Amino acid sequence: MSKKPAGHKARKRFGQNFLHDQGVIGRIIRAINPQPKHHLVEIGPGLGALTEELLDATNGHLDAVELDRDLIPVLRTQFFRYADTFTIHEADALKFDFAGLKQDERPLRIVGNLPYNISTPLIFHLLSFNGLIEDMHFMLQKEVVDRLAAGPGDNHYGRLGIMAQYYCRVEPLFIVPPGAFSPAPKVDSAIVRLVPYAEPPIPAKDVGQLQHVVRTAFGQRRKTLRNNLKQLISADALEALDIDPGLRPERLTLAEFVRISDALTDAANKT
Repeated sequence: MSKKPAGHKARKRFGQNFLHDQGVIGRIIRAINPQPKHHLVEIGPGLGALTEELLDATNGHLDAVELDRDLIPVLRTQFFRYADTFTIHEADALKFDFAGLKQDERPLRIVGNLPYNISTPLIFHLLSFNGLIEDMHFMLQKEVVDRLAAGPGDNHYGRLGIMAQYYCRVEPLFIVPPGAFSPAPKVDSAIVRLVPYAEPPIPAKDVGQLQHVVRTAFGQRRKTLRNNLKQLISADALEALDIDPGLRPERLTLAEFVRISDALTDAANKT
């Protein structure tokens, strides 16, 4: 999240949109409520509009992951007074090992303005570190936030929302209009808070199996569970689990997906 500097053109391939609205920046900081005791990690700091506020609030204890190598020297120059505590990692966040940032008992607090083209895979990547994370605050395209928060029967309900809600409490916070950025995107953005559970409210016996079931079920959204899951489980077996095989996947609750996953795990363990 960043304000656009003179001489730096936003790069389309990185999905850069520089945040410049001070009112929005202040609202984001209040939502995060950073404190000196926190270990914050910012993904894609850009030119540091949000970074500056985070550094001031935490006395400089901040890790940043930035892919655009041209921005890194600018950030180091801009925040030179925090050189001992502000660490910039030139890396692709999709491949970054966030576990390597943990230095003590403090969990990580993740912040980022995530480009639309990487937001979904990046969230899945971060969920794999959920045991190390206290919370995540993201600026996302509003449609992605809608997908994260959607429930059964909602048009936005799908794999992203189901797995995010398996691991986290999802809290949409507020909408950010295109005019808050330069260049202005064509769609609204939104801020969302993801808070990992200490223990999933509906734990699956095998999370990998659950992910496979959900991915397969939504392989073709317009088809029924009978068709989409036929390679995994029979219609009779679904009925035995009190699940209608004639339903489309977006009608099932997280608990029902876990029920299917656990049945498959039990069957695999018997063989």
